[in-house]
Amino acid sequence: VQLQASGGGLVQPGGSLKLACEASGFTLNRPAIGWFRQAPGKEREAVSCLSTDNDITYVPDFVKGRFTISIDRSKGTVYLQIDNLRPEDTAVYYCGTDLGQFSSYALCHRNPTDWGQGTLVTVSS
Repeated sequence: VQLQASGGGLVQPGGSLKLACEASGFTLNRPAIGWFRQAPGKEREAVSCLSTDNDITYVPDFVKGRFTISIDRSKGTVYLQIDNLRPEDTAVYYCGTDLGQFSSYALCHRNPTDWGQGTLVTVSS
């Protein structure tokens, strides 16, 4: 299992960013996959998860309406669209999966077994 996250950068407040997580070594038609973030001095938290067998998503209330997770199976890639970025969104963003976990809700509430390297998102004017 390999996960390659990309798309981070420096963005002004109110801007948008689209992160990509390219998956290899497994097919995106069974396990759940998700995005997590870790801000400086804080614990890692889940921000969006997707069940790849039925496309059911789970998005926590604190980012709902601004964060959208999606999948392009032809590219083997899961995306995270972040709109109306805020300074508190500054964090390293990771994608993670668990081949034995099919529920997006469950993945977001438990630690994935496989992680990609992070991509840094900085929101600042």
